[in-house]
Amino acid sequence: MEEVTTIGLDLAKQVFQAHGADGSGAVLFRKTLRRHKVLAFFAAQPPCLVAMEACGGAHYWAREIGRLGHEVRLIAPAFVKPFVKRQKNDAADAEAICEAAQRPTMRFVVVKSEAAQASATIFRTRDLLVRQRTQNINALRGHLAEYGLITGQGVGQVSKLIGMIESPACELPEAARSMLKVLSGMIAVLDEQVKLLDQEIARRAKAEDVPRRLMTIPGIGPITATALAALAPPPEVFSKGRDFAAWLGLTPLQKSTGGKQKLGATSKMGERTLRRLLIIGASAVVCQATRRGAHPSSWLARMLARKPRMLVITALANKMARTVWALMAKNEVYRAPVVAA
Repeated sequence: MEEVTTIGLDLAKQVFQAHGADGSGAVLFRKTLRRHKVLAFFAAQPPCLVAMEACGGAHYWAREIGRLGHEVRLIAPAFVKPFVKRQKNDAADAEAICEAAQRPTMRFVVVKSEAAQASATIFRTRDLLVRQRTQNINALRGHLAEYGLITGQGVGQVSKLIGMIESPACELPEAARSMLKVLSGMIAVLDEQVKLLDQEIARRAKAEDVPRRLMTIPGIGPITATALAALAPPPEVFSKGRDFAAWLGLTPLQKSTGGKQKLGATSKMGERTLRRLLIIGASAVVCQATRRGAHPSSWLARMLARKPRMLVITALANKMARTVWALMAKNEVYRAPVVAA
């Protein structure tokens, strides 16, 4: 009997599907596993390549199966989909994962440690709280607008909205006022939690080496620096900064054919949280350069003189991403380019 060399594992909450193949790709077994039997099954298998989709819970299973002596690789679901034949079911998914893992040019996702996942949790939690705060603020604005009470945009105007609710001069029905106070109370609680998370992020940015070096780049603050350190793969995964920028989705989407190069908008692939933070940082740099002026011979000034503002922001975010990779790969700090007089 041929020895299994590759196992494709389709993950789920309770029922898993395993697909085993030998070195030539021939099918050796298809097996359905309950959750509590997964580790026992892999403990009985000879050391081999185990492939899974990079989905929810994949990093946990990768760590656990890796401890049993197997080589574990995670594949992005978009790269597995082309290998699915006709019907979509667990067995077909496991077979597709197994086939995708055997491709010599396949790209894999780095398995995250428990510490890396814990560091990422703070940013996911902050994003969730900020979204919930925005939802409550928008609801408060909408309800008050029904009574002819409006104010300016932005989080800074929320205090005026709350003042309208509490002011006896505002003619609001008591039933509406009591419900609006519930919304204002939720906004206050969420705002306090966001401030606490911002303090924790700032503390980590000062205590850790990588965020401190990344904060020397213009447009990168404590939140972006610690997010890059926590969410980005190790710099060794990428051969150059351009590959890191492409992973973030900050490079043009190619639709080239017949020897003619056609570049579209940015691909927007990869880690969208980091891409959004870099775009925000680049926007702040461009805004400052527009207000205070940049050196006429600098790259930013030349780009602003001949390109649309949003295109310059995206290009600067791409430039920042490549700089981030260089600092992380070479353990250096940012040095501003010398501008010709």
